[in-house]
Amino acid sequence: MKEVQQFLIKELRGANKTIVVGASHGPDSMAIIHLLSILKDKLNMKIICAHVDHNVRKESVDEANELENFCKKNDIIFEKMTIDKITDTNFENEARIKRYAFFEEVINKYKASYLITAHHGDDLIETIMMRLVRGSSFKGYAGFSRVTDRGTYKMLRPLINVTKEDILEYNLKYNINFSIDPSNESDKYTRNRYRKYILPFLKREDPCVHDKFLKFSQLILENDEYIDMQMKKVIKDVYFQEVLHLDKLAKLDKVIQDRIINHIISIIYQDDLILIGDAHKDLVNKLIASSKPNSYIYLPNDIKVIKSYNELKFEKKDNQVIDYKIKFDRMVNLPNGRQLKIVDDSNDKSNYICRLNSDDVALPLYVRNKKRGDRIEVKGMTGHKKIKDILINEKIASSEREHWPILVDSKDRIVWLPGLKKSKYDKSKNESYDIIIKYH
Repeated sequence: MKEVQQFLIKELRGANKTIVVGASHGPDSMAIIHLLSILKDKLNMKIICAHVDHNVRKESVDEANELENFCKKNDIIFEKMTIDKITDTNFENEARIKRYAFFEEVINKYKASYLITAHHGDDLIETIMMRLVRGSSFKGYAGFSRVTDRGTYKMLRPLINVTKEDILEYNLKYNINFSIDPSNESDKYTRNRYRKYILPFLKREDPCVHDKFLKFSQLILENDEYIDMQMKKVIKDVYFQEVLHLDKLAKLDKVIQDRIINHIISIIYQDDLILIGDAHKDLVNKLIASSKPNSYIYLPNDIKVIKSYNELKFEKKDNQVIDYKIKFDRMVNLPNGRQLKIVDDSNDKSNYICRLNSDDVALPLYVRNKKRGDRIEVKGMTGHKKIKDILINEKIASSEREHWPILVDSKDRIVWLPGLKKSKYDKSKNESYDIIIKYH
């Protein structure tokens, strides 16, 4: 544990550090929070203990009280959240999501610079083994790193180089009280099975096996960093505005292609990356290679991956289309981030400009999204054309079609499909008109 202390002193050196510790009353958490309490005054730190009661055992209330009492004695701020109910069939997954959401709340509340967790060397072995069996990204096979930059704060895992045995010895040395969760012995949970059956075998083969796994992890992270550096040189050319452009992706080296897809997935899943295995990535690759212009798949956590022609998007499955109808006066901001506004003059002849004669349409005008059966009388053509067909022919992504703005008059006649088609009501530059509308 001496090396752990040296790491913390080096990492946290400097005044006015605010630190959140994600802690239970287990031996690992109590060891790290005890060590931080010893260093608190020396390093001029403000420590907040963030505790989550999973509310599945009656003993958890007493354990939370024990932890809170320890914090009071050591001048550590105590924040607690109790989970009302776990509804997901994957308890480990939902509990993790709720736990880290609470940690984020506490970090934001205190404007903390660090989040510290009690993950140790045995946890690293278990995580790597689980991902090797399940399948993961190249970086995912590294398990987790000691320091992770989360943008507004750093996440530290100081105990990564020590074993459970080291931690128990530390607690015994300092007479630290802790609790053991009996559910840790249950074969119901995946990690427990690795902990009970795989880890003891590995330690019998080599008592210092955690050092080998740590070296393996660091080697992957070093190589991953280099590949990542090469990927970042080109990703902006193929992935922007949360859209992956498949025609441009296809021109890159296969390793970089794979890295870009993994990078996007890691952004979306972050700490839940363990949910993504080889089977999920195969689904994404098959979707990309599919000859169908429009298709989609679902990934864990209700993520929908949508392919639309040469574009790929990752969206929440429960994204719902919200119907809108907005009265148009001189300017309106649209749900798709664009804008319609009246301009005094324009030489533009494209579909981004519409010229109308107020005598030909019923004012006021409105902007709305698509309705079933919408048709437009396209300028220069006879008869009506379905809006749905136009959007498909113009290769508009299926996820955007339901939100695409349509300009109608008070009789709900379509007078313009901004950016795509003009109607019979549009006037040429040499005709009579008194309204000019720009879409941008």
